[in-house]
Amino acid sequence: MSRRRTLGPKKKLALLLSAATVAGGGAFVMANTSNAAQTPTTKSAADSTVCQGLATALGNNQRFIEAQRANPDAQSEARIANREAVIEEIKRKQEASGCQVGESAQGSQAGQPAAPSQPAQGDQAGGDQAGGGQQAGGGQQAGGEQAGGGGAAAGEQVCKGSTVTLSGEGGAPAASSNQFPAGTKLKVTNLDNNKSTTVEVTSVSGSCVLLNNAAFEQVREPGKFLIRRAVIEKVG
Repeated sequence: MSRRRTLGPKKKLALLLSAATVAGGGAFVMANTSNAAQTPTTKSAADSTVCQGLATALGNNQRFIEAQRANPDAQSEARIANREAVIEEIKRKQEASGCQVGESAQGSQAGQPAAPSQPAQGDQAGGDQAGGGQQAGGGQQAGGEQAGGGGAAAGEQVCKGSTVTLSGEGGAPAASSNQFPAGTKLKVTNLDNNKSTTVEVTSVSGSCVLLNNAAFEQVREPGKFLIRRAVIEKVG
C-alpha cells in the first residue's frame, strides 16, 4: 500500500510565493519591453525632409531677429516680437512632427548677411504686416532695389539653386525676402509637383524668399516643409 507524500503548510506557502515572484518578474520585463517599444524616436533634420524644412524655417527667423538686433530701427521691436511668436509656432510643429524641438538650420542663402536697416516709405501706421512691411535690412542701391537679385528684370529667374521654405506667418499669400524690396512680385514653382504661386514681397527675411503659410500651402507636397527643387522668377 503506497503512501502519498503531502506538503506541509510552510512548504505550500513557500512554493506559492516563489511562483508569484517569477510571474511578477515576467510581467515587469514585458511591461518594460512594451514601454520601450512605445517610446517615440526623435528625428533630426538629417533624418527627415519635414524636420529639415522646419529647422530651416526656424533658422531663417532666428537670423532675421539677429539682423534686427544688430541694426535696429523704430520698428525692430515689433518685428522681433512677431518673429519670436513665429518661432514658437514652428517649435510646436516640430514637436507634433516628431522632430527635435528647437533644432535650427540655415537656408541656402545663409552666406549672404543681412544689410543694415534703412527706413522705407509706405510703412503702415499700425506697424508692419507679418513682421516687416518696412524695408528693414535696406542695403538698397540707387535704383531702389537690393544687391544680389533685386535688380533682375521682370520674367528673369532669380536666386538659382535656392530652396524654399515657410516663414510660419499667417495672413493672405505673401513672401518675405532679403533680396527684393516690398512690393516685388515673385513666382515660385515647385518642380516636384509643378505647382506655382505668384506672391508679393511684404517683409524682410533672412533668405532669398520665404513663403508664408498660405502661399506655401499652394505649392507644397503633403507633409513636407521644404521645397528642394524650386524655380523663382521675378514677375513684377
